[in-house]
Amino acid sequence: MKTQAAVLWETGGTWSVEDVELDDPKDKEVRVKLTSSGLCHSDEHLVTGDLPAPLPIVGGHEGAGIVEAIGSAVTGIQEGDHVVLGFIPSCGKCEACSQGYQNLCEMGAYILSGEELAGGQRVHTKGADIGTMCCLGTFAPYVIVHEDSVIKIDDNIPLDKASLVGCGVTTGVGSAIYAGRVRAGDTVVVIGCGGIGSNAIQGAKIAGATQIIAVDPVQFKLDQAKIFGATHFAFSIEEVQAMIGDLTRGRKANVAIITTGIGTGDLVAPTMGLVGKNGTVVVTAIAPWTQNDVSLSLLDMTLYQKQLKGSLFGSANPRADIPKLLSWYMSGALKLDELVTTTYKLADIEQGYADMRSGKNIRGMILFD
Repeated sequence: MKTQAAVLWETGGTWSVEDVELDDPKDKEVRVKLTSSGLCHSDEHLVTGDLPAPLPIVGGHEGAGIVEAIGSAVTGIQEGDHVVLGFIPSCGKCEACSQGYQNLCEMGAYILSGEELAGGQRVHTKGADIGTMCCLGTFAPYVIVHEDSVIKIDDNIPLDKASLVGCGVTTGVGSAIYAGRVRAGDTVVVIGCGGIGSNAIQGAKIAGATQIIAVDPVQFKLDQAKIFGATHFAFSIEEVQAMIGDLTRGRKANVAIITTGIGTGDLVAPTMGLVGKNGTVVVTAIAPWTQNDVSLSLLDMTLYQKQLKGSLFGSANPRADIPKLLSWYMSGALKLDELVTTTYKLADIEQGYADMRSGKNIRGMILFD
């Protein structure tokens, strides 16, 4: 079928909306008509080259919609089903999945390969075969995706808000609840309060944290952080260092979560200094693939039994946690409507990313007709 898609042709380029040809779904693939796609910073990492992926590529990895067609070998999904696309596929059979680590499914090796999970490309334009971000490519109103990337949800859930749990919400909430293991009464610091950090704040609140310190240089984001549950605010890590002792009677934070737009090694040491005995620092921010240098006090880490942890997709299990988070939303326990600052048409995707870079959005969203 013919449709449109936002394609990145070269590193440092722009998202170019192209007329494309989309293949029919193969045996274990489905075609989904999307309602919406979130504008996540991870796609900006493709533009800057921080995340290496073969180009050209259709961006986007945060979407939800309705199944239009299925391949002959698809099971558990039918035409007309409402679905969220998980940016980490989960096969349910590999060692990681069988041990409860669906976010580390072996199929995840393909998400930056430029090929679909079943091999090859399904999008074509200008004589070229086009890859898709995370085997999804949600910067398009129609996608062909593998059944391992599809999570069925209840029909009464608004699909535009449901798309957010395909990446940002689950990643942020899980960074607090699963990776950070925030407990009732904890003090939590969240560094970077965009689409991921705002949800880390929500996760900390849901887990029962008493004090949640939001850290961001942009006043608008700190203002929004209060809506999601932050109790204290700072423009920098240095400001937190000055206040953390008084807030905790010298014990410092229990958990600190790094959710900046770009992860850099120089954030680690000062963030480790914010947590006290048995404290945990979670690194969720994506760093450039060339970033290798981190400096920290190993003596402090050992003597105070601190932990430094990486977290992918919030250390969550997409097939279990995406429906769970949406049930929290429907019950009023999780805020999704408030996350969407501005909506855009696909043709305005470059404006959406300009707004993200300038700090105007918590989450921008593309709405399809």
